[in-house]
Amino acid sequence: MNCSLWNRNKEKEQIQRKMDDNFGGSLTPPVSPNVIEMMETDMECCRLPCFSCVLGQRDGGKSFSADGYLASGSLNRLLLRLDPSPTGYEADTVDIFGFRWVTEMALVESPKLLFGLFRQQISRLEGLAQATSCDFGHANSVYVEADEIRQQCINFLQYIKVFIFRYLESSRGLNEEPAHPYEELEAQLPSVLVEELHALTLFIGQLREHSSNILANFSIQNQGKVIYAHQFMDLTGENLTNVSLFEDHCFNLLRDLIVLAVNKYTKVRPSEVLTTCHYQCSCIKELWVLLIHLLDHRNKASQTENFWSCCNNHFRNLLQEAAGVEGVRLCDATHCKDPQGFIWWLVTHLTMLYVFDRNGITQEKKQIGSNWSFMEELLKRSSNNQTGVLEEHLRMHVQCCLTLCDLWDTNSNAVSILWEYYSKNLNSAFNIPWLGLKGLASVSKSPLSMLEITKTCCCGDQSPNLYQSQNSFQFFLRILALQITKGKATNGTHPWKQLKGRIYSKFHQRKMQELTELGLQNFFSLFLVLAAVTGIEDVVSRVSELLDLLKPSQLSIAQQSLIWKGYFAFLLMYEEKNVDISVLATKLSNNFQNVTKEFYLKTTDHTRKVTLWPLLSTYIEAVQEVFETSSCLHLSEEKLLNEGFSLLYRACRESELNTALMFLQVVLARLRSVHKRSIQLLQQPRVSSHSIPVPLVAKERHLAIATALWRNFFPFVKSQRLSQTPSSQVADIAAGFTLLAMDMPNTAPSDLQPQPLISMLQLFGWDDMVHPQLVCRYLSHLIENSALVDALTSLGCSSYQTSSVHSWFRCVLQQHMNQTVGVTEKLDSTHTTGRVNKEQLAGLTRIVYKLPEVESLLLQAQLDQSAVKVEPKTAVFIFIKAVGKTYTQLQTLGDKSALVSKALDYVGDILKYTKPYLANKGLPDGLQLMYWTVGCIVKHWALILATSKAQQLLFRIIDCLLLPHTLFQQDKGLPPAMLSAIRDNLSLYLQGLSAIIGQTTVQTTYVKQQLRNIIQQYFGRFLPSSPTGSGIVNHPILLALCESIPNTQHQTLRNMVLLVLNENYMQFRGHAPPPRLAAVLSFLHELLRRNQTSDATSETKLLLPTVLKCSMFVNEQQVKQLTLEIMQCIIENCQSSNPSQVCPHLTSVLRHFIQEYIGIYDHQVYNLMELIAGLNRDLVIGLIPTLSQMLKDTEHKRGLGRNNSQRESYRRLLILLGEEGQAEIIKLEKECDDA
Repeated sequence: MNCSLWNRNKEKEQIQRKMDDNFGGSLTPPVSPNVIEMMETDMECCRLPCFSCVLGQRDGGKSFSADGYLASGSLNRLLLRLDPSPTGYEADTVDIFGFRWVTEMALVESPKLLFGLFRQQISRLEGLAQATSCDFGHANSVYVEADEIRQQCINFLQYIKVFIFRYLESSRGLNEEPAHPYEELEAQLPSVLVEELHALTLFIGQLREHSSNILANFSIQNQGKVIYAHQFMDLTGENLTNVSLFEDHCFNLLRDLIVLAVNKYTKVRPSEVLTTCHYQCSCIKELWVLLIHLLDHRNKASQTENFWSCCNNHFRNLLQEAAGVEGVRLCDATHCKDPQGFIWWLVTHLTMLYVFDRNGITQEKKQIGSNWSFMEELLKRSSNNQTGVLEEHLRMHVQCCLTLCDLWDTNSNAVSILWEYYSKNLNSAFNIPWLGLKGLASVSKSPLSMLEITKTCCCGDQSPNLYQSQNSFQFFLRILALQITKGKATNGTHPWKQLKGRIYSKFHQRKMQELTELGLQNFFSLFLVLAAVTGIEDVVSRVSELLDLLKPSQLSIAQQSLIWKGYFAFLLMYEEKNVDISVLATKLSNNFQNVTKEFYLKTTDHTRKVTLWPLLSTYIEAVQEVFETSSCLHLSEEKLLNEGFSLLYRACRESELNTALMFLQVVLARLRSVHKRSIQLLQQPRVSSHSIPVPLVAKERHLAIATALWRNFFPFVKSQRLSQTPSSQVADIAAGFTLLAMDMPNTAPSDLQPQPLISMLQLFGWDDMVHPQLVCRYLSHLIENSALVDALTSLGCSSYQTSSVHSWFRCVLQQHMNQTVGVTEKLDSTHTTGRVNKEQLAGLTRIVYKLPEVESLLLQAQLDQSAVKVEPKTAVFIFIKAVGKTYTQLQTLGDKSALVSKALDYVGDILKYTKPYLANKGLPDGLQLMYWTVGCIVKHWALILATSKAQQLLFRIIDCLLLPHTLFQQDKGLPPAMLSAIRDNLSLYLQGLSAIIGQTTVQTTYVKQQLRNIIQQYFGRFLPSSPTGSGIVNHPILLALCESIPNTQHQTLRNMVLLVLNENYMQFRGHAPPPRLAAVLSFLHELLRRNQTSDATSETKLLLPTVLKCSMFVNEQQVKQLTLEIMQCIIENCQSSNPSQVCPHLTSVLRHFIQEYIGIYDHQVYNLMELIAGLNRDLVIGLIPTLSQMLKDTEHKRGLGRNNSQRESYRRLLILLGEEGQAEIIKLEKECDDA
């Protein structure tokens, strides 16, 4: 046990023995409680003030209990010298410690007895506090007993205050006569009270020395100290002895509370310094508030030390103790390892208690007494470079200082002290290692982030977790901003005048050259804060002067980039303050242009260019932030868009170009948006005269910005329109420039005048040389823009819809233009460079189908418009079909001629912009799409292509797609992909060309000849070597003939095909049959089998002789079978018109065939006739006369008499012919007999 505790116990034993001697072993109070009736008084009905840690519903959410000395008004009544209990102790007797006493005399007559009873109750309470039990029932009884004792002690202390206020008179003078014995006792009462109260304090001991369980229940004993301090200060303030005793007591009480706070501080982390309070419970908090009001009130009344002065004495002792200086120790059992941090923490939280008034109510605007005189000394200790300052400690100290600056009055000395430290450590990172990434200092990524940090430093909000997110230098900046703004608001003087010289004087050329990247970051943070709270132009001027001391050649790219960011942060501040930026913008843009010149030069090393790009990207991103944050763009922002950009874009690589193009896109969009808003302001009918110039000035500045964009950016964009690998951003930017030409046409360059809007559309949207990917995205932005449509209409551009449809049509056809050979559409579009985005094309398709011109075509053609929901290829087919169908419905020649012209405009020079498909000779997807589309045009626009206007297009389609020169070059031939595309789509061309032949036009003969050539060239190319498999049934020519087409068109094509087959694929060379005869016959059989002809006579005359010849001369079984089936089809076709009679055309053809071949090939002819007889006996019966006559003629010609072999063959044929044959046999035999 230490010495202090041993002395306290010794004094306590002596007081206890003295109390026992006074009581004499038994208690006989002046008035027995057994003989006096219990009387209820007002005092007994009200609850006496006391410390309480429990806040209930009746406390109304207040900080202190309603039973406490603050909320109950007890402190306020004391300081106002009012009756402590105006409604209490009004009866003649009062109940104290279970006994009745005379209210007006008890304290004078029996003070020692009462205090002895009081000490006895305290001992009982201390014993109960030390008792421990796990029995909840016992614990509850202990609590009830302890609370009863506590109320009795409170009652006694309250009685003392009331008695002194009501009944104690001032002492008589020295010359007065001896008084009544009671008066003598009354005169001695102050001294007795001082003695008893002093003995009581010794009996209780120091608050810090009690164990934790006693401290939790011991707040009642502290009331003895507080009540003594309250009453004795008012009644005996003149007594030096009493004053000395009061001061000693306050000193000890403060020391006890500080020791308790030290114990609490050991568990406080630096990051929790503002969230962890210094008191263990609300009782201690209330005790602190009572001391604050009591000492400050006494200071005003008696010119004694105020609360802060008393605390400072202890603080100094604490600091001396830590420094090893001999003196008064705070407590032997307690040692503070971090006295500076503890004092900052405690002073901060004590200052927060100043917001409570005498009634415990928070007063937000209350003026708080400061303690700057001591805290300045402490601040010097905290920022002393010689002692080695740790950021984790300094951050906590400065954060506490920031809180004090917010609560106290202004103090420029605090700023000066901190600046003295930070001016020497600007290059420091101010990091705390154990905070990890949160505590790492980093250079701001953008000017806007620098400005945001400045705003956070200038705002009044102070979050408790700032310790982790901001460093001590940023806390200093907060203090600086707070002191300046607060000083201007409260004192009317400008603290900046006092601080300006101190801050500026620290910067000179050597200092600026010593700044690292972090140092420059802190430099800009400082001056940005100064600019925010003082005059911005003066600060920017000073910053510019200081930075001019640095030579760019001595700075790293990172440092130059940071300097530019800092300048742009000032520009953003200019924008917020609505100040013109021309001076600073010109300086920045000139620096930027100098760097771009070096970046552009071909002599600049590649590595150097890579190094310069971060600096240039900093400028680009910063200018973008300026445009995005500016509300009106009327502060000379065009100064930032100088000629340097024209050099930059031409020197950028692809990755760098994306950043630069994104910037331009944002600037264009921002300019148009702001300009539109300013125009709306100008058009408002009710605008006050003083506000009109602002939109007018803004409009002028917008024109200047637009001119700068056209001059320095558009030439590069225009140069990219013919790129074969265009960026989607170029399309977006071109659309932006187009809308800019619509909004501000006068700003466009001269080469786009006089109608820049139409010129832009022609350059980027309607030119066939522009890549489809660019056109597709470009038009998607514009076609649906109602303002643009109105502008085009006002300019008299009625053909914009036709031109847009043509561009869409071209985009669909060219969507595979850059596809690599062998790559199919199954691959993701992102893997094919320059490939049209499928979604964009589908989107453009939907937009085009909403054009009034297209909707009208679909409506006239009565076609479903649901095609807008399907793929572009299907949409193209429906569109082509709609145009062709609409043409057939037109009646007047003028309407037809107009639609022909428009249709030709829709497709344009289709062979020119699809030429790459033919040139590459290996793009299957592109070739398929091209041949299919043109085939649909030939088929559905046959009547249009038959006109003289479309004659050139038709001839080019035939010559380039169907009959190219390579087709006739045997050593080359067509590429497989091209041949495949023709195979898949040839039927469309054949059907369309056959329809054109049916028209009476000048070019009919030529088209007919070309159609014959097409059939001749591709029939054999697509004919399989044998008739097996699907090669025959899927032959494109057969498919063209078998599809449902008009009868006239079908018959024309059929006749042409049969003529080509007969002349080129079924003719014998001598006795040698034609090649692939079986396959040709198989094709012919399929054709005749699938549909009948309307011109059976012509087909019979054309085909039957050749088929008969094939059957007669070719012994191949497959050929014989096919010829038999073909003959059957021919016979059935001829007989179909008049089944009851033999077709004379058949008879004629067969007769002619017999006459031609029977003389030499008699047996073969008879065998052939036998086959035909099996198909149609009547047909052969009709030929009996011819056969018989030819038999006779051949015998006669031979001159050898009867030819028995021939006659036998003929006889076999006649047997098959029934009665007519038998009759002919008899007739021939009879003729022979007669001969």
